[in-house]
Amino acid sequence: MPLPRHEASEPKPRTLRVALVGNPNTGKSTLFNALTGLRQRVANFPGVTVERVEGEYLADGQRVSVIDLPGCYSLTPDSPDEAIVHDVLLGSMDAARTPDVVVVVVDAENLERNLFLVSQLVELERPTIVALNRVDRLRVAGMRIDIPELIRELGVTVIPIIAARGEGIAHLRQVIARAQSLPRPTGLLTGIRFDASPIDNAVERYDWASGVVARTVLYTSRGGRTSSDRIDAIVLHRIFGPLIFLAVMTLVFQAMFTWARPLMDGLQALFEVAGAFATSVLPPGDLRSLIVDGVIAGVGSVVVFLPQITLLFILIGLLEDTGYMARAAFVMDRFMRPLGLNGKSFIPLLSGYACAVPAIMATRTIREPKERLATILVVPLMSCSARLPVYTLLIAAFVPATPIFPFGNLQGITLLAMYGLGTVAAFLVAMLFRRTLLRSPTRGLILELPPYSIPRPRVLLLTAWQRVRIFLRRAGTVILAVSIVLWALETYPRSDASTSDARLAESALGRVGQAIAPAVRPLGYDWKIGVSIVSSFAAREVFVSTMATIYRVDPAIASTEGARHTLAARLRAERNSRGGPAYTTLVALGLMAFYVFALMCTSTMAVTIRECGGGLAGARWAALQFAYMLVLAYGAAFVVYRGGFALGLGGNG
Repeated sequence: MPLPRHEASEPKPRTLRVALVGNPNTGKSTLFNALTGLRQRVANFPGVTVERVEGEYLADGQRVSVIDLPGCYSLTPDSPDEAIVHDVLLGSMDAARTPDVVVVVVDAENLERNLFLVSQLVELERPTIVALNRVDRLRVAGMRIDIPELIRELGVTVIPIIAARGEGIAHLRQVIARAQSLPRPTGLLTGIRFDASPIDNAVERYDWASGVVARTVLYTSRGGRTSSDRIDAIVLHRIFGPLIFLAVMTLVFQAMFTWARPLMDGLQALFEVAGAFATSVLPPGDLRSLIVDGVIAGVGSVVVFLPQITLLFILIGLLEDTGYMARAAFVMDRFMRPLGLNGKSFIPLLSGYACAVPAIMATRTIREPKERLATILVVPLMSCSARLPVYTLLIAAFVPATPIFPFGNLQGITLLAMYGLGTVAAFLVAMLFRRTLLRSPTRGLILELPPYSIPRPRVLLLTAWQRVRIFLRRAGTVILAVSIVLWALETYPRSDASTSDARLAESALGRVGQAIAPAVRPLGYDWKIGVSIVSSFAAREVFVSTMATIYRVDPAIASTEGARHTLAARLRAERNSRGGPAYTTLVALGLMAFYVFALMCTSTMAVTIRECGGGLAGARWAALQFAYMLVLAYGAAFVVYRGGFALGLGGNG
C-alpha cells in the first residue's frame, strides 16, 4: 500500500552540527569519544592541513554531527589551531558550515581560568552549552560549585558531567537536541564585545571570571596537597624527573620487543597457513607465484609487525591519557631551551614516535613561527612506527637476546638506541636551524598540567585503532601495489640461467639493482639492499616486503620446515661471492642507522609542504628536509660500517 502523501513527502531532518570547544586538557576529546563512540572520521579542514575529527550519533531520530575543534585558551587567533577555532565559529572557514550549537568543555577544578574562553563564546550569541567536566574531583579538591547560580551568572545551560566515566552524557545529548529552542546568550560583560584584537579587554574578562568564581564556588576545606601534587614532587624533580622519563621510555621500547612477540608469531603462523593453502589449491605457474611470493609474502612480511605497532600506539596513548605526557614536556623543557626550543616542541616530537604526519600537524600549538618551522623540519628524525618493521627484522636477525638487566635484553636496548639516536639528532639539528636559518627568541613555556587520571580502556583502544587503521590501509594499498610491481620486476624477463640467484640477477629488478650497487657498496650493502632502499621511498616499511619478495620467503615452506626459512633466517644465511656472510651485525647496525635518518615517506613530505605555507615556499622547505636527512643517513651508515670495519668489528669482506 502506498504511503500517505504527507508521509511520503516528509523532508529528511537536517543534521544538527555541534562544535566542541575548550581549553587544552579539559577532557574535550574524551567527551567527544563518549558522545560519538566508534562513529568517527578523521580529515583535514578545508584548505589547511590541520586535522579535524568528526563523529555522529542519533538522538530521537535526529542525526547529530560533532566536530572536535583544537584546544585553545582564547578566540584571539595567535597560532594556527586557534585560527581554525576562530574561523569555524565565526563562519569564515571556507566550505565549513557554521555550527548550530557550541558545547564548551570546562574543567570544574579550574573554573576561573576556563571562564575567559566562555566569556568570548557566549558573546557570539549562538546556542551554547557549558559541559562542566570532572565534577567528581571537586570533593577531593575541597570545592563545591553552585550549579544554579553558575547558570544564572553565565546565562547558558550548564551540565555537570564526568566524561571519562560517561556520566551526564545522556542528559547532555538531550540538551544538545533542544539547544536551538533555548534563549540565545546575549553577552556577559556590558560594553565589551568580542573582536579579533590581541588586547580584547583581557583584564576586564579575568576580573569578571574572578567575580563569578567568588559567587559560585564554595570551598569546603583548604590546605593539603592533592595526589597529583605528591606524584609531581617526584616526577618533576630536577634529578629524578629525567631519570624517570628515561626509565619509562626504556620500558616502552623493551615492551614493544618482548610483549608483542607471541602475537607476532601468531600472525606469522596465519600467513604461513594462507601461503600453504594458496600453494595447495593453485596450479604451478605465475599466478601462484604472484599470490604466494608477491602478495602473501610481501604484504604479510609487513603486517606481521602489526602487534608491535599497535602496542606502541597503546603505550603512547597511555602516557597521554594518564597526564604524564605533559609532565614529560615540562621535564624536557630545560634541556630543550638551550637548543632554541621549549617543552611545547617536545610533544610533537614525542608524537613522532607514532607517525610524523600528525606530529607535524601538532606543531600548530607552537606560536613562534620560526620555532614551529624548526620543529617541523626535525620531527621526521623521531623514529616512527613505519621504521619498526625494519628495526625489528634486523635486530631479530643479527642481535642476540642477551639479558642485560632483569627486565631487558640486548635486543630491547638496541631498539631503544635507535630511537635515542634519532631523538638526539633531532635536538642537535633543531639547534643548528635555530642558530642559523631560523634564528629568533625562544618563548617561555606556559603549560597546564592536567591531574593524573586512570585511562578508560575503551577510549584508549579506540584511539589506538584509529592510528592502526592508517597502517592497515597503507598495507592494503601502497605496500600491496609495490609488492606486485616488485614481483613482476623480479620475475621478468625470463631467464634460462641454472640458479635462482643468476635468474634474479638477469631480471629487471636485478638490472636496476646492479645500477644502484656502486652507490651503496661503500656502506657494505649489496644490490638487493640497494633496491629495497630505493623501493622504500614510497614508505619505509616497504623495505621489508621488498626483501621478502627478493628472497622468495615462501610461507608454505616456512610453515612446514620451520624458522630457518623466515626472512631473518634467510638474511643470516646469505653468502657473498667469496663465500662469507653477505650481511653481518655491522651491516645491520649501519642499515638501521641509515633508516634512523633517511626521510622516505611521501605523506610526510606532502604535509611538510602544506604546513610550511604550501606552493613553492613549502616545497623548498620539504626539499631541504629531504636533502639534509639523506646526507645524514648516508653519512651515518658510512661511519658505522667503515668505522667498525677499521676497528676490526667485522664486516662482509
